Amino acid sequence: MSLISNRPGAPASSAQDLLSRAAVVAVDLVKIYGEGEAAVRALDGVSLVVPKGTFTAIMGPSGSGKSTLLQCLAALDDLTSGKVFIGGAEISSLEEKDRTRLRRDKVGFIFQAFNLIPTLDAMENITLPMNLARTSPDKKWLDYLIQTVGLKDRLHHLPGELSGGQQQRVAAARALASRPEIVFADEPTGNLDSRRGQELLQFLRRTVDEFNQTIVMVTHDPFAASHADRVIFLADGRVVEEMVDPKADQILDLIKTLES
Repeated sequence: MSLISNRPGAPASSAQDLLSRAAVVAVDLVKIYGEGEAAVRALDGVSLVVPKGTFTAIMGPSGSGKSTLLQCLAALDDLTSGKVFIGGAEISSLEEKDRTRLRRDKVGFIFQAFNLIPTLDAMENITLPMNLARTSPDKKWLDYLIQTVGLKDRLHHLPGELSGGQQQRVAAARALASRPEIVFADEPTGNLDSRRGQELLQFLRRTVDEFNQTIVMVTHDPFAASHADRVIFLADGRVVEEMVDPKADQILDLIKTLES
């Protein structure tokens, strides 16, 4: 059943209310790669709502569609069918230049591979999205981010002069520097040791609790997912389970059940 009804007589106010309370809404998402017998249905009718100011984790076995879902929610990949709304705007129907502008202005990204510009120092990488948008950073917020992620003494170092943990913290600060409506994180702790991973997860949790940030994170790690408010489980391109206020052992037990 569609989350946003197009039926004649359906109350428009209810749909608008849903969109106003949600950071992202996905309606019947389908993504097919290839054609004919070689076609792969990576997403098969996925619908979900991510309320503002929440931390959502997406989990599932390899090939379940979790990274594809993240890319489609973030307007990094085109859908075969379905709709995605960010901040009330239907991004799935936007022209590419408008989608690029929306990603720049309203969305932050944290990738496992960091994706830092090697010729820019840490501070320049953090402020890059705002420089591209020709907007001035909120100095108070920027100072808070830098202090929280422990980068004050490394701001003028190039990425190649930083450890993996420091590079990921630069990437996290960059994603949050412009106060985006939503941050998408794809396996953000995948290249970090356990201590640095824990620090990053605590930082993300803090931005949700203290600053009403919205985060959607793909992860395979039950411990990482336990920092979220809820976990959505995918299998074969479909949402098969959801867990609220998750605990690592509960997540692991559910994963074993789904895989059995």
